[in-house]
Amino acid sequence: MKEETVNRIRQFVSNRDWDRFHSPSNLAKSIVIEAAELLECFQWSDDFDMQHVKEELAGVLIYSQQLLDKLGLDMDDIINMKMTMNENKYPVETAKGSSQKYDLL
Repeated sequence: MKEETVNRIRQFVSNRDWDRFHSPSNLAKSIVIEAAELLECFQWSDDFDMQHVKEELAGVLIYSQQLLDKLGLDMDDIINMKMTMNENKYPVETAKGSSQKYDLL
């Protein structure tokens, strides 16, 4: 995420004095709630409203950035950590073209 966007999120929260409500557990709950609202966009068909999808996905990303800040984490660091784990669990040789979970490959 661009630093300008991250700073905009931080300023929004700061201007409203909302940081005191943003405990890690509250932010994690908010991510799940926003993710459920995103899933609702696809609930009954694949014919979805792109604007609604963008709004709900943005909510997930905003709360995720706030949780990163709260926990002092770097997005690139944790994504690369997880990608390394995924690459080890799902080697190309066994996982390519398969939707099986890693322990079934």
